[in-house]
Amino acid sequence: MSPNNGGWFKSSFSNPNPNCVEVRFLDGTARVRQSRELDGPVLVFDRGEWEAFLLGAFNEEFDFPA
Repeated sequence: MSPNNGGWFKSSFSNPNPNCVEVRFLDGTARVRQSRELDGPVLVFDRGEWEAFLLGAFNEEFDFPA
């Protein structure tokens, strides 16, 4: 996966769905934004927070309830 528009990455799983989040790694942080609102708010996470999120997602802790 390579960055687009200023270093932001979007999941390859988002195509063809344009409604996705993008992430950018900058100054030891992970920054997350909505891909439809490029000038909208950005959430900023430090490395520990980002890694905890990824582990939770990998372990299906954030799946939608049935």
